[in-house]
Amino acid sequence: MQTILRILLSAVAVFVTAYILPGVKIANFLTAIVAAIFFAVVNAFIKPVLVILTLPINILTLGFFTLVINALLVMLVAAIVPGFEIRSFWWAMLYSVILSIVSYVLNTTFK
Repeated sequence: MQTILRILLSAVAVFVTAYILPGVKIANFLTAIVAAIFFAVVNAFIKPVLVILTLPINILTLGFFTLVINALLVMLVAAIVPGFEIRSFWWAMLYSVILSIVSYVLNTTFK
């Protein structure tokens, strides 16, 4: 039950963030749920590998390269999930930052 609630909160965060930004389009709430599931899978399996592989550049940029990794992963999910579109890399970067903020607010509110 806890997992379903987390996925639904993530889907709400994905949907709200897409509504806020004009460069990001999401078809409906079902697409947001699918995108939230893909975000969870990508963040669990692919992101740790990328962070370890890019550790030297992350150290040089004081961790700011992680924002680039997040934007690339958002673009990957947008390429996989039909109905989830992002116009450019910069919209993906802004989307990842705002998605983190919205997710934090929702998770602390409904904890």
